[in-house]
Amino acid sequence: MPQVPHFSQSTLIDAPVEAVFAFHERPDALTLLSPPFPPVRLLSRTGRGIEAGAELELRIGPLRWLARHTHYEPNRLFVDEQIAGPFARWIHRHEFTPAGAQTRLTDHIDFQLPGGPLVNSLFAWAVKLSLRDMFNHRHRVTRQLTHG
Repeated sequence: MPQVPHFSQSTLIDAPVEAVFAFHERPDALTLLSPPFPPVRLLSRTGRGIEAGAELELRIGPLRWLARHTHYEPNRLFVDEQIAGPFARWIHRHEFTPAGAQTRLTDHIDFQLPGGPLVNSLFAWAVKLSLRDMFNHRHRVTRQLTHG
C-alpha cells in the first residue's frame, strides 16, 4: 500500500500554551493566519469555533473547501479534516506542547491528491513546498500576535 504524503512543521512560540491555544480559538484566527495569496474567504461556519463537530466552508482562490473539526482537547490539540475540496484526503492535526514558559506549536498534515499513487508520487513535493510557505507565514503571525 502506498504511503500517504505527510507534512510537518514545528516552531517555538514565546508564550504559554494557554495563550497560543486561545489565539487559535479566536473567531478571526483563520483570517489572521491566512496568507494574502491565495485569497481565503469564509463562506459559512457551524458549531463552536474549533471544537469537534464545527464546520467551515471556505473559498480558497477558485476552490471550495469544506472542513470539519473532528478532535478537540483544550490547550493540547485540535484536528480538522477536509469533507469536500481539492484533496482526496486532508487531515490536519494542530498540537500545542508546553516548553517551559513557551509553547511548541506543531502542525501535521496527512494528504492525498486526487488521481492516485502516481499523481501523489509526482506532485506531493509541490504541495509540501506550498505548505511550508503557508506555515512559515502562519507560525510567524502566531509568534507576533501571542508573544508574552
